[in-house]
Amino acid sequence: MTRLRLMAVHAHPSDESGKGAASLAKYAAEGAEVLVVTCTGGERGTVLNPAHPRLDGPADMGAARARETERAVRVLGVRQCWLGYRDSGSSEPGDPLPADCFARADLTAATGRLARLIRHFRPHVVTTHDGEGAHPHPDHLMAHRVTAAAFTAAGDRTAHPGMGLPWQPLKLYYSHASHPARSTALHLALRGRGRTLPYTPLPDEPAHQPHLTTRVPCAEYFPRRDRALLAHASQVDPYGAWFAVPTTVQQEVWPTEDYTLARSLVPAELPEDDLFAGITTTGDTTPAAPAPHASTVALAAP
Repeated sequence: MTRLRLMAVHAHPSDESGKGAASLAKYAAEGAEVLVVTCTGGERGTVLNPAHPRLDGPADMGAARARETERAVRVLGVRQCWLGYRDSGSSEPGDPLPADCFARADLTAATGRLARLIRHFRPHVVTTHDGEGAHPHPDHLMAHRVTAAAFTAAGDRTAHPGMGLPWQPLKLYYSHASHPARSTALHLALRGRGRTLPYTPLPDEPAHQPHLTTRVPCAEYFPRRDRALLAHASQVDPYGAWFAVPTTVQQEVWPTEDYTLARSLVPAELPEDDLFAGITTTGDTTPAAPAPHASTVALAAP
């Protein structure tokens, strides 16, 4: 039986350790092939850990984040590759973006790059950022657009010729690192223990709650997720808000990582507890395009 394959597409280094990391570790430990695609090198990021030494400019930042990513994916037990674009940096809404950044890249060209990787790795499932969410960074939004386009283009024999044999993934998910329902549950759990939650939004604040279709139980991999996140030493403060909720409380109160099923070419029975639900592999025989009788389910706008 062919091993199941999962591709997670992220905008920056460290995203793979903060969004769906425990799920990636779980599936890899259970025998699936897991590949993280990082769209940018994070060169225009800033040092977010106050205890970390200063980094001098984009070259040093990019090199540091590449080393951190290598350590993090080793902790998770997954593979990783780069899409090859430059970080767009942090800017206020309305500020001009650098000319060479990922968010301003040609969508067709970027889609072709990712379609080529999909055709080479041949994933059954692809995950990426959602199109709104709590962190609408320009690179996250671009990763969302590119992945949604490449999901279809990779299986289209007429699209991006010369970039490998067509391969059609079967399911596309948007991952959610956190969301109001989870934050509220953790807030109430800590308040019941005499502590407060240093996250926003608080339970009485309006916020976007994604339509969750799939909750993957992976609490036993939360410690590995935390170690992977700490590998990104320039970005993650070990005493910061991410670690303010004890892992044991997270495991008890919200023991899943959560996703929205955006597209499925196999029958989908919702809610799910497995990204591979409905997929059976007996060899690399998935058609390059959906067969006429296949069920195409569009559950969220890509």
